[in-house]
Amino acid sequence: MPFNYRLQKFLEIRIRKKEEQLEVVQKCQKEVMRIEGLIAQNNKNIQDTRINMRKSDPRMYDGFDKFLKHLYEEGEKLEQQKLEAIKVLRREEEILMQREREVDVLEKHKEHKKEEFLYEEKMRELKTLNEIGSQKHFMRKREQEYEQELDELLERHKQE
Repeated sequence: MPFNYRLQKFLEIRIRKKEEQLEVVQKCQKEVMRIEGLIAQNNKNIQDTRINMRKSDPRMYDGFDKFLKHLYEEGEKLEQQKLEAIKVLRREEEILMQREREVDVLEKHKEHKKEEFLYEEKMRELKTLNEIGSQKHFMRKREQEYEQELDELLERHKQE
């Protein structure tokens, strides 16, 4: 008889929830990476603007200053978005760790129940083997008694 875990459905549900949460965490990681890419792009724009400002006509400095100010403000907004995205990522990772613990608990329980099942199966098998062994022992004992009686009868018969 094969092992049948009675909480298998719950284990499968928890595994599915863990996998769904893993996908959520991966999306959050991609969002953080996307924002980091935007920050890097913004920093490159700032650097390029500074280089272009040095090469340009001094009358255009005012426009460059305004544009740099806009880029710095955009950089601050992106940093704030990055911090928020990291907070969300950490929260989702905590949920994922909780889901993993829930799955681990059921998997350990399943393993424990499987070990109990195998132990009980072994005990049943040993009991069956013991019964077979005792039956064979009694059959041999009866045969020996029968042979002894037969020998005794033959001895008596020879003596008569």
